[in-house]
Amino acid sequence: MTDEAGAAHPMAGAAGTPLPPQPNKAAPLYQKRIKIYPKRVSGLFRNVKWVVMLITLGIYYITPWLRWDRGPSAPDQAVLLDLPNRRFYIFFIEIWPQEIYYLTGLLILSALALFLVTSLFGRVWCGYACPQTVWTDLFIWVERLVQGDRNKRMRLDKAPWRLEKIAKKSITHGIWLVISVATGGAWVFYFADAPTLLSDLLQGDAPMAAYIAIAALSFTTYSLGGLMREQVCTYMCPWPRIQGAMFDADTYLVSYKADRGEPRGPHKQGESWEGRGDCIDCKACVTVCPVGIDIRDGPQLECIQCALCVDACNEIMDRVDRPRGLIDYETLAMPQARAEGRETRPKLLRGRTIIYGLSILLTMAIMAYGLLTRSDLDLSVQQDRNPLYVLLSDGGVRNGYQLKIINKAHEERNFIIAIKGLDGYELSRPNHQGPVDVVSVGPDAQKTIRLYVALPKEGLNASRFRDGEAQIRIMLRQEDDQASGDLGDSARPVLASQNIGFRTPPQR
Repeated sequence: MTDEAGAAHPMAGAAGTPLPPQPNKAAPLYQKRIKIYPKRVSGLFRNVKWVVMLITLGIYYITPWLRWDRGPSAPDQAVLLDLPNRRFYIFFIEIWPQEIYYLTGLLILSALALFLVTSLFGRVWCGYACPQTVWTDLFIWVERLVQGDRNKRMRLDKAPWRLEKIAKKSITHGIWLVISVATGGAWVFYFADAPTLLSDLLQGDAPMAAYIAIAALSFTTYSLGGLMREQVCTYMCPWPRIQGAMFDADTYLVSYKADRGEPRGPHKQGESWEGRGDCIDCKACVTVCPVGIDIRDGPQLECIQCALCVDACNEIMDRVDRPRGLIDYETLAMPQARAEGRETRPKLLRGRTIIYGLSILLTMAIMAYGLLTRSDLDLSVQQDRNPLYVLLSDGGVRNGYQLKIINKAHEERNFIIAIKGLDGYELSRPNHQGPVDVVSVGPDAQKTIRLYVALPKEGLNASRFRDGEAQIRIMLRQEDDQASGDLGDSARPVLASQNIGFRTPPQR
Protein backbone atom coordinates (compact mmCIF):
# COMPACT_ATOMS: atom_id res chain seq x y z
CA MET A 1 0.00 0.00 0.00
CA THR A 2 1.52 3.37 -1.03
CA ASP A 3 0.42 6.98 -1.00
CA GLU A 4 0.17 9.23 -4.07
CA ALA A 5 3.99 9.89 -3.98
CA GLY A 6 4.69 6.17 -4.06
CA ALA A 7 5.91 5.91 -0.45
CA ALA A 8 4.83 3.04 1.74
CA HIS A 9 1.76 3.78 3.81
CA PRO A 10 2.54 4.00 7.56
CA MET A 11 -0.18 1.45 8.33
CA ALA A 12 1.18 -1.09 5.80
CA GLY A 13 3.08 -4.21 6.83
CA ALA A 14 6.54 -5.28 5.69
CA ALA A 15 5.13 -6.89 2.52
CA GLY A 16 2.84 -3.99 1.80
CA THR A 17 -0.24 -5.67 3.25
CA PRO A 18 -2.44 -3.61 5.57
CA LEU A 19 -1.93 -4.04 9.32
CA PRO A 20 -4.91 -5.15 11.41
CA PRO A 21 -6.98 -2.30 12.83
CA GLN A 22 -5.53 -0.88 16.01
CA PRO A 23 -7.79 -0.83 19.11
CA ASN A 24 -8.99 2.57 20.20
CA LYS A 25 -8.80 1.75 23.88
CA ALA A 26 -5.88 0.32 25.82
CA ALA A 27 -6.32 -3.08 27.44
CA PRO A 28 -7.30 -2.91 31.12
CA LEU A 29 -4.34 -2.89 33.46
CA TYR A 30 -6.05 -5.10 36.07
CA GLN A 31 -8.23 -8.13 35.64
CA LYS A 32 -11.81 -7.71 36.72
CA ARG A 33 -12.55 -9.51 39.96
CA ILE A 34 -14.01 -12.99 39.61
CA LYS A 35 -16.31 -13.54 42.56
CA ILE A 36 -15.47 -16.50 44.77
CA TYR A 37 -18.16 -18.71 46.26
CA PRO A 38 -16.51 -20.79 49.03
CA LYS A 39 -18.29 -24.07 49.67
CA ARG A 40 -19.21 -25.15 53.18
CA VAL A 41 -16.90 -27.77 54.67
CA SER A 42 -16.69 -29.56 58.00
CA GLY A 43 -13.71 -30.99 59.78
CA LEU A 44 -11.00 -30.34 62.35
CA PHE A 45 -9.63 -27.10 60.94
CA ARG A 46 -13.06 -25.68 60.18
CA ASN A 47 -14.03 -26.34 63.81
CA VAL A 48 -10.84 -24.65 65.01
CA LYS A 49 -11.73 -21.61 62.91
CA TRP A 50 -15.21 -21.49 64.48
CA VAL A 51 -13.74 -21.63 67.98
CA VAL A 52 -11.14 -18.94 67.23
CA MET A 53 -13.80 -16.73 65.66
CA LEU A 54 -16.08 -17.03 68.70
CA ILE A 55 -13.22 -16.32 71.11
CA THR A 56 -11.82 -13.33 69.23
CA LEU A 57 -15.22 -11.76 68.55
CA GLY A 58 -16.23 -12.37 72.16
CA ILE A 59 -13.08 -10.65 73.43
CA TYR A 60 -13.61 -7.71 71.09
CA TYR A 61 -17.28 -7.11 71.89
CA ILE A 62 -17.30 -7.97 75.61
CA THR A 63 -14.04 -6.42 76.87
CA PRO A 64 -15.30 -2.79 77.08
CA TRP A 65 -18.08 -3.91 79.43
CA LEU A 66 -15.82 -5.62 81.96
CA ARG A 67 -15.36 -3.76 85.26
CA TRP A 68 -12.22 -3.39 87.41
CA ASP A 69 -12.21 -1.68 90.80
CA ARG A 70 -9.40 0.89 91.02
CA GLY A 71 -10.78 2.94 93.90
CA PRO A 72 -13.22 5.86 94.11
CA SER A 73 -11.08 8.31 92.12
CA ALA A 74 -10.38 6.13 89.07
CA PRO A 75 -12.59 4.71 86.30
CA ASP A 76 -13.82 1.16 86.81
CA GLN A 77 -13.71 0.04 83.17
CA ALA A 78 -11.26 -2.84 82.85
CA VAL A 79 -9.80 -1.69 79.51
CA LEU A 80 -10.06 2.04 78.85
CA LEU A 81 -8.02 4.22 76.51
CA ASP A 82 -8.78 7.55 78.16
CA LEU A 83 -7.37 10.02 75.63
CA PRO A 84 -8.81 13.23 77.18
CA ASN A 85 -7.09 12.46 80.49
CA ARG A 86 -4.11 10.82 78.79
CA ARG A 87 -4.39 7.50 80.59
CA PHE A 88 -4.48 3.91 79.36
CA TYR A 89 -6.09 1.48 81.80
CA ILE A 90 -5.58 -2.25 81.15
CA PHE A 91 -6.93 -4.15 84.14
CA PHE A 92 -4.40 -3.59 86.97
CA ILE A 93 -2.00 -1.62 84.74
CA GLU A 94 -2.27 2.15 84.37
CA ILE A 95 -0.10 3.74 81.69
CA TRP A 96 0.66 7.46 81.72
CA PRO A 97 1.93 9.47 78.74
CA GLN A 98 5.47 9.27 80.11
CA GLU A 99 5.20 5.46 80.05
CA ILE A 100 4.28 5.03 76.41
CA TYR A 101 7.29 2.74 76.12
CA TYR A 102 5.13 0.00 77.66
CA LEU A 103 2.90 0.14 74.58
CA THR A 104 6.01 0.06 72.43
CA GLY A 105 7.13 -3.05 74.28
CA LEU A 106 3.71 -4.63 73.76
CA LEU A 107 3.91 -3.96 70.02
CA ILE A 108 7.43 -5.42 69.88
CA LEU A 109 6.22 -8.48 71.81
CA SER A 110 3.29 -8.95 69.40
CA ALA A 111 5.57 -8.61 66.38
CA LEU A 112 8.07 -11.15 67.73
CA ALA A 113 5.27 -13.61 68.53
CA LEU A 114 3.95 -13.19 64.98
CA PHE A 115 7.43 -13.77 63.56
CA LEU A 116 7.85 -16.92 65.66
CA VAL A 117 4.48 -18.38 64.70
CA THR A 118 5.07 -17.57 61.03
CA SER A 119 8.49 -19.21 61.00
CA LEU A 120 6.95 -22.34 62.54
CA PHE A 121 3.55 -22.66 60.83
CA GLY A 122 3.35 -20.08 58.08
CA ARG A 123 0.41 -17.70 57.86
CA VAL A 124 -1.73 -19.28 60.57
CA TRP A 125 -2.40 -15.77 61.93
CA CYS A 126 -3.92 -14.85 58.57
CA GLY A 127 -5.92 -18.04 58.36
CA TYR A 128 -7.41 -18.01 61.87
CA ALA A 129 -7.05 -14.81 63.92
CA CYS A 130 -6.59 -11.88 61.53
CA PRO A 131 -9.54 -9.45 61.85
CA GLN A 132 -10.02 -9.52 58.07
CA THR A 133 -10.34 -13.31 58.16
CA VAL A 134 -12.59 -13.36 61.22
CA TRP A 135 -15.10 -10.83 59.90
CA THR A 136 -14.99 -12.29 56.39
CA ASP A 137 -15.82 -15.71 57.85
CA LEU A 138 -18.71 -14.15 59.75
CA PHE A 139 -20.03 -12.39 56.64
CA ILE A 140 -19.77 -15.57 54.53
CA TRP A 141 -21.66 -17.46 57.25
CA VAL A 142 -24.46 -14.88 57.10
CA GLU A 143 -24.48 -15.05 53.29
CA ARG A 144 -24.68 -18.83 53.36
CA LEU A 145 -27.41 -18.74 56.02
CA VAL A 146 -29.64 -16.44 53.95
CA GLN A 147 -28.81 -17.42 50.37
CA GLY A 148 -27.73 -21.05 50.68
CA ASP A 149 -24.51 -22.87 49.94
CA ARG A 150 -22.22 -22.41 46.95
CA ASN A 151 -24.41 -23.64 44.10
CA LYS A 152 -27.48 -21.77 45.35
CA ARG A 153 -25.52 -18.53 45.68
CA MET A 154 -24.14 -18.90 42.18
CA ARG A 155 -27.62 -19.52 40.73
CA LEU A 156 -29.02 -16.59 42.70
CA ASP A 157 -26.40 -14.20 41.31
CA LYS A 158 -27.15 -15.32 37.75
CA ALA A 159 -30.93 -15.10 38.23
CA PRO A 160 -32.85 -11.97 37.15
CA TRP A 161 -33.73 -9.38 39.78
CA ARG A 162 -37.04 -10.70 41.05
CA LEU A 163 -38.66 -10.57 44.47
CA GLU A 164 -36.78 -13.58 45.89
CA LYS A 165 -33.37 -12.27 44.83
CA ILE A 166 -34.11 -8.74 46.06
CA ALA A 167 -35.33 -10.07 49.40
CA LYS A 168 -32.35 -12.37 50.00
CA LYS A 169 -29.81 -9.78 48.93
CA SER A 170 -31.45 -7.10 51.06
CA ILE A 171 -31.53 -9.34 54.14
CA THR A 172 -27.89 -10.32 53.63
CA HIS A 173 -26.64 -6.77 53.27
CA GLY A 174 -28.88 -5.60 56.10
CA ILE A 175 -27.33 -8.10 58.50
CA TRP A 176 -23.88 -7.12 57.24
CA LEU A 177 -24.63 -3.49 58.04
CA VAL A 178 -25.83 -4.37 61.54
CA ILE A 179 -22.61 -6.33 62.18
CA SER A 180 -20.55 -3.44 60.76
CA VAL A 181 -22.25 -0.85 62.98
CA ALA A 182 -21.82 -3.12 66.00
CA THR A 183 -18.13 -3.47 65.12
CA GLY A 184 -17.61 0.29 64.89
CA GLY A 185 -19.66 0.86 68.03
CA ALA A 186 -17.67 -1.69 70.02
CA TRP A 187 -14.43 0.06 69.07
CA VAL A 188 -15.45 3.48 70.39
CA PHE A 189 -16.47 1.89 73.70
CA TYR A 190 -12.77 1.34 74.40
CA PHE A 191 -12.26 5.13 74.55
CA ALA A 192 -15.00 6.09 77.02
CA ASP A 193 -17.11 4.56 79.77
CA ALA A 194 -19.11 2.01 77.77
CA PRO A 195 -22.53 2.23 79.54
CA THR A 196 -22.45 6.03 79.59
CA LEU A 197 -21.37 6.30 75.96
CA LEU A 198 -24.04 3.82 74.83
CA SER A 199 -26.72 5.88 76.54
CA ASP A 200 -25.37 9.07 74.96
CA LEU A 201 -25.23 7.45 71.52
CA LEU A 202 -28.85 6.32 71.70
CA GLN A 203 -30.00 9.72 72.93
CA GLY A 204 -27.94 11.67 70.39
CA ASP A 205 -25.81 13.32 73.07
CA ALA A 206 -22.49 11.62 72.28
CA PRO A 207 -19.56 13.64 70.88
CA MET A 208 -19.56 14.03 67.11
CA ALA A 209 -16.20 12.23 66.99
CA ALA A 210 -17.90 9.06 68.25
CA TYR A 211 -20.49 9.10 65.44
CA ILE A 212 -17.81 9.79 62.83
CA ALA A 213 -15.64 6.94 64.15
CA ILE A 214 -18.56 4.51 64.12
CA ALA A 215 -19.50 5.53 60.56
CA ALA A 216 -15.91 5.17 59.32
CA LEU A 217 -15.35 1.78 60.97
CA SER A 218 -18.76 0.54 59.83
CA PHE A 219 -17.90 1.47 56.24
CA THR A 220 -14.52 -0.27 56.34
CA THR A 221 -15.93 -3.40 57.99
CA TYR A 222 -18.76 -3.63 55.46
CA SER A 223 -16.58 -3.00 52.43
CA LEU A 224 -13.56 -5.09 53.46
CA GLY A 225 -15.41 -8.04 54.99
CA GLY A 226 -18.48 -8.09 52.77
CA LEU A 227 -17.43 -6.78 49.36
CA MET A 228 -13.65 -6.99 48.93
CA ARG A 229 -12.84 -10.09 50.99
CA GLU A 230 -9.92 -11.99 49.45
CA GLN A 231 -8.75 -8.93 47.52
CA VAL A 232 -7.64 -7.38 50.82
CA CYS A 233 -5.36 -10.36 51.49
CA THR A 234 -4.09 -10.56 47.92
CA TYR A 235 -3.55 -6.92 46.98
CA MET A 236 -3.83 -4.64 50.02
CA CYS A 237 -2.15 -6.47 52.89
CA PRO A 238 1.67 -6.21 53.02
CA TRP A 239 2.05 -9.27 55.22
CA PRO A 240 2.08 -11.87 52.37
CA ARG A 241 5.09 -10.05 50.90
CA ILE A 242 6.92 -9.93 54.23
CA GLN A 243 6.23 -13.47 55.35
CA GLY A 244 8.37 -15.01 52.62
CA ALA A 245 11.50 -13.85 54.44
CA MET A 246 10.43 -15.85 57.50
CA PHE A 247 9.86 -19.19 55.78
CA ASP A 248 12.52 -21.86 55.44
CA ALA A 249 12.63 -25.50 54.47
CA ASP A 250 11.36 -26.54 57.93
CA THR A 251 8.33 -24.21 58.10
CA TYR A 252 5.05 -26.10 58.23
CA LEU A 253 2.78 -25.03 55.37
CA VAL A 254 -0.49 -26.36 54.00
CA SER A 255 0.80 -28.42 51.07
CA TYR A 256 -0.35 -30.88 48.45
CA LYS A 257 1.72 -34.08 48.45
CA ALA A 258 2.43 -34.39 44.75
CA ASP A 259 4.57 -37.50 45.27
CA ARG A 260 1.46 -39.27 46.50
CA GLY A 261 -1.27 -37.58 44.47
CA GLU A 262 0.22 -37.64 40.95
CA PRO A 263 -0.71 -38.62 38.34
CA ARG A 264 -4.18 -37.38 39.12
CA GLY A 265 -7.43 -38.18 37.37
CA PRO A 266 -11.01 -39.35 37.85
CA HIS A 267 -11.50 -42.68 39.56
CA LYS A 268 -14.46 -45.02 39.38
CA GLN A 269 -15.49 -47.37 42.09
CA GLY A 270 -13.85 -50.77 41.70
CA GLU A 271 -10.95 -49.52 39.56
CA SER A 272 -7.39 -50.29 40.62
CA TRP A 273 -5.17 -47.62 42.15
CA GLU A 274 -2.06 -49.09 40.56
CA GLY A 275 -0.06 -46.73 38.37
CA ARG A 276 -1.84 -43.58 39.49
CA GLY A 277 -1.99 -41.12 42.39
CA ASP A 278 -4.60 -40.65 45.08
CA CYS A 279 -5.87 -37.31 43.73
CA ILE A 280 -9.12 -37.87 41.82
CA ASP A 281 -9.14 -34.27 40.50
CA CYS A 282 -12.48 -33.50 42.16
CA LYS A 283 -11.43 -29.89 42.87
CA ALA A 284 -13.01 -30.02 46.32
CA CYS A 285 -9.93 -28.23 47.66
CA VAL A 286 -10.55 -25.38 45.21
CA THR A 287 -14.26 -24.92 45.88
CA VAL A 288 -13.77 -24.50 49.65
CA CYS A 289 -10.83 -22.09 49.37
CA PRO A 290 -11.82 -18.58 50.54
CA VAL A 291 -9.23 -17.01 48.22
CA GLY A 292 -10.02 -19.22 45.23
CA ILE A 293 -6.63 -20.85 44.60
CA ASP A 294 -5.65 -24.42 43.78
CA ILE A 295 -3.33 -25.66 46.52
CA ARG A 296 -2.06 -28.33 44.11
CA ASP A 297 -0.17 -25.62 42.23
CA GLY A 298 2.24 -25.27 45.14
CA PRO A 299 2.94 -22.41 47.59
CA GLN A 300 1.16 -19.22 46.51
CA LEU A 301 1.05 -15.63 47.68
CA GLU A 302 -2.73 -15.68 48.11
CA CYS A 303 -2.84 -18.73 50.42
CA ILE A 304 -3.75 -17.76 53.99
CA GLN A 305 -3.04 -21.24 55.42
CA CYS A 306 -6.58 -21.71 56.73
CA ALA A 307 -6.37 -25.48 55.99
CA LEU A 308 -10.00 -25.75 54.83
CA CYS A 309 -8.65 -27.60 51.79
CA VAL A 310 -7.25 -30.19 54.21
CA ASP A 311 -10.73 -30.86 55.61
CA ALA A 312 -12.24 -31.03 52.12
CA CYS A 313 -9.60 -33.44 50.82
CA ASN A 314 -9.81 -35.67 53.90
CA GLU A 315 -13.55 -35.96 53.37
CA ILE A 316 -12.98 -37.09 49.78
CA MET A 317 -10.26 -39.55 50.82
CA ASP A 318 -12.70 -41.12 53.27
CA ARG A 319 -15.23 -41.57 50.48
CA VAL A 320 -12.78 -43.28 48.11
CA ASP A 321 -11.23 -45.32 50.92
CA ARG A 322 -7.76 -43.81 50.66
CA PRO A 323 -5.55 -42.60 53.55
CA ARG A 324 -6.08 -39.07 54.79
CA GLY A 325 -3.42 -36.39 54.50
CA LEU A 326 -3.07 -35.96 50.75
CA ILE A 327 -3.24 -32.24 51.59
CA ASP A 328 -1.76 -31.52 55.00
CA TYR A 329 0.63 -29.38 57.00
CA GLU A 330 4.17 -30.33 56.04
CA THR A 331 7.53 -28.69 55.41
CA LEU A 332 9.29 -28.13 52.09
CA ALA A 333 11.99 -30.58 53.19
CA MET A 334 9.63 -33.50 53.77
CA PRO A 335 8.99 -34.52 50.12
CA GLN A 336 12.74 -34.78 49.53
CA ALA A 337 13.15 -36.82 52.71
CA ARG A 338 10.41 -39.22 51.61
CA ALA A 339 12.00 -39.57 48.20
CA GLU A 340 15.30 -40.53 49.83
CA GLY A 341 13.62 -42.88 52.28
CA ARG A 342 14.55 -40.79 55.32
CA GLU A 343 12.33 -40.23 58.35
CA THR A 344 10.46 -36.92 58.25
CA ARG A 345 10.80 -35.44 61.71
CA PRO A 346 9.59 -31.97 62.68
CA LYS A 347 12.39 -29.51 63.35
CA LEU A 348 10.85 -26.83 65.51
CA LEU A 349 14.05 -25.71 67.27
CA ARG A 350 16.04 -23.85 64.63
CA GLY A 351 18.23 -20.79 64.60
CA ARG A 352 15.50 -18.29 63.83
CA THR A 353 12.91 -19.83 66.14
CA ILE A 354 15.40 -19.87 69.02
CA ILE A 355 16.26 -16.21 68.39
CA TYR A 356 12.58 -15.23 68.24
CA GLY A 357 11.79 -17.23 71.37
CA LEU A 358 14.65 -15.75 73.38
CA SER A 359 13.73 -12.26 72.18
CA ILE A 360 10.15 -12.79 73.38
CA LEU A 361 11.34 -13.97 76.81
CA LEU A 362 13.75 -11.03 77.08
CA THR A 363 11.08 -8.51 76.13
CA MET A 364 8.62 -10.02 78.60
CA ALA A 365 11.24 -9.97 81.36
CA ILE A 366 12.09 -6.31 80.73
CA MET A 367 8.42 -5.31 80.72
CA ALA A 368 7.67 -7.33 83.84
CA TYR A 369 10.63 -5.81 85.68
CA GLY A 370 9.54 -2.33 84.64
CA LEU A 371 5.98 -2.91 85.84
CA LEU A 372 7.05 -4.43 89.16
CA THR A 373 9.56 -1.69 89.96
CA ARG A 374 7.68 1.31 88.56
CA SER A 375 7.18 4.21 90.93
CA ASP A 376 3.81 5.76 91.71
CA LEU A 377 5.45 9.22 91.78
CA ASP A 378 7.30 11.16 89.10
CA LEU A 379 9.18 14.43 89.47
CA SER A 380 10.34 16.59 86.59
CA VAL A 381 12.28 19.83 87.24
CA GLN A 382 13.03 22.50 84.63
CA GLN A 383 15.25 25.48 85.41
CA ASP A 384 14.45 28.99 84.21
CA ARG A 385 16.61 30.06 81.26
CA ASN A 386 15.68 33.71 81.08
CA PRO A 387 17.09 34.96 83.34
CA LEU A 388 19.48 32.28 84.53
CA TYR A 389 19.64 33.89 87.98
CA VAL A 390 18.50 37.02 89.80
CA LEU A 391 20.79 39.13 92.03
CA LEU A 392 19.04 40.10 95.25
CA SER A 393 19.48 43.41 97.05
CA ASP A 394 21.36 41.79 99.91
CA GLY A 395 23.95 40.30 97.52
CA GLY A 396 22.31 36.87 97.40
CA VAL A 397 21.24 34.91 94.30
CA ARG A 398 17.87 33.43 93.38
CA ASN A 399 17.10 30.72 90.82
CA GLY A 400 13.67 29.83 89.47
CA TYR A 401 12.42 26.30 88.76
CA GLN A 402 9.27 24.67 87.46
CA LEU A 403 8.35 21.40 89.16
CA LYS A 404 5.93 18.92 87.60
CA ILE A 405 4.79 16.32 90.13
CA ILE A 406 2.78 13.29 89.00
CA ASN A 407 0.92 11.34 91.67
CA LYS A 408 -0.03 7.95 90.23
CA ALA A 409 -1.63 6.74 93.46
CA HIS A 410 -5.40 6.77 93.83
CA GLU A 411 -5.35 8.97 96.96
CA GLU A 412 -4.27 12.53 97.65
CA ARG A 413 -0.69 12.87 98.89
CA ASN A 414 1.31 15.64 100.58
CA PHE A 415 5.01 16.04 99.89
CA ILE A 416 7.78 18.09 101.45
CA ILE A 417 10.21 19.85 99.13
CA ALA A 418 13.86 19.73 100.21
CA ILE A 419 17.13 20.82 98.62
CA LYS A 420 20.42 18.98 99.00
CA GLY A 421 23.67 20.69 98.14
CA LEU A 422 22.89 24.19 99.45
CA ASP A 423 23.32 25.54 102.96
CA GLY A 424 21.01 28.22 104.29
CA TYR A 425 18.73 28.34 101.25
CA GLU A 426 15.26 29.86 101.32
CA LEU A 427 12.23 28.67 99.34
CA SER A 428 9.39 30.79 98.01
CA ARG A 429 6.40 30.16 95.75
CA PRO A 430 4.49 33.00 94.08
CA ASN A 431 0.80 33.35 94.98
CA HIS A 432 0.96 30.44 97.40
CA GLN A 433 -0.80 30.29 100.76
CA GLY A 434 0.46 27.97 103.46
CA PRO A 435 3.80 26.26 104.11
CA VAL A 436 6.20 26.93 101.24
CA ASP A 437 7.84 23.52 101.32
CA VAL A 438 4.61 21.47 101.35
CA VAL A 439 2.76 20.59 98.14
CA SER A 440 -0.47 18.59 97.83
CA VAL A 441 -1.23 16.55 94.73
CA GLY A 442 -4.62 15.00 94.11
CA PRO A 443 -5.22 11.33 93.37
CA ASP A 444 -4.18 10.12 89.92
CA ALA A 445 -3.23 13.67 88.96
CA GLN A 446 -0.30 15.92 88.18
CA LYS A 447 0.55 19.37 89.50
CA THR A 448 2.93 22.03 88.23
CA ILE A 449 4.36 24.60 90.66
CA ARG A 450 6.78 27.53 90.47
CA LEU A 451 9.59 27.37 93.00
CA TYR A 452 12.23 29.98 93.80
CA VAL A 453 15.42 28.96 95.60
CA ALA A 454 17.38 31.85 97.12
CA LEU A 455 20.88 31.63 98.56
CA PRO A 456 22.15 34.51 100.76
CA LYS A 457 25.49 36.12 100.11
CA GLU A 458 27.04 34.21 102.98
CA GLY A 459 26.26 30.93 101.25
CA LEU A 460 28.11 31.76 98.06
CA ASN A 461 31.27 29.75 98.25
CA ALA A 462 33.86 31.14 95.84
CA SER A 463 35.50 27.77 95.25
CA ARG A 464 32.22 25.92 94.66
CA PHE A 465 30.65 28.51 92.38
CA ARG A 466 33.85 29.51 90.60
CA ASP A 467 32.32 28.62 87.18
CA GLY A 468 28.97 30.13 88.10
CA GLU A 469 27.11 26.84 88.60
CA ALA A 470 26.84 24.03 91.14
CA GLN A 471 24.83 20.82 91.10
CA ILE A 472 22.00 20.53 93.63
CA ARG A 473 19.35 17.91 94.26
CA ILE A 474 15.66 18.78 94.53
CA MET A 475 13.83 16.10 96.50
CA LEU A 476 10.29 15.17 97.45
CA ARG A 477 9.79 13.55 100.84
CA GLN A 478 6.57 12.02 102.11
CA GLU A 479 4.81 14.21 104.69
CA ASP A 480 4.04 12.04 107.69
CA ASP A 481 3.74 13.52 111.18
CA GLN A 482 4.79 10.25 112.79
CA ALA A 483 7.64 9.43 110.42
CA SER A 484 10.37 11.74 111.60
CA GLY A 485 9.51 12.70 115.17
CA ASP A 486 12.34 14.76 116.62
CA LEU A 487 14.83 13.70 113.96
CA GLY A 488 13.67 16.35 111.46
CA ASP A 489 12.82 16.16 107.80
CA SER A 490 16.09 14.42 106.92
CA ALA A 491 14.68 11.19 108.40
CA ARG A 492 11.84 11.10 105.89
CA PRO A 493 12.48 8.81 102.92
CA VAL A 494 13.13 10.45 99.56
CA LEU A 495 10.33 9.46 97.19
CA ALA A 496 11.57 11.27 94.09
CA SER A 497 14.46 13.54 93.21
CA GLN A 498 16.29 15.17 90.34
CA ASN A 499 19.74 16.72 90.04
CA ILE A 500 19.86 20.15 88.46
CA GLY A 501 22.09 23.22 88.40
CA PHE A 502 22.05 26.30 90.63
CA ARG A 503 23.52 29.29 88.80
CA THR A 504 25.35 32.31 90.22
CA PRO A 505 27.68 34.96 88.83
CA PRO A 506 31.18 33.53 88.38
CA GLN A 507 32.99 33.78 91.74
CA ARG A 508 36.55 35.09 92.06
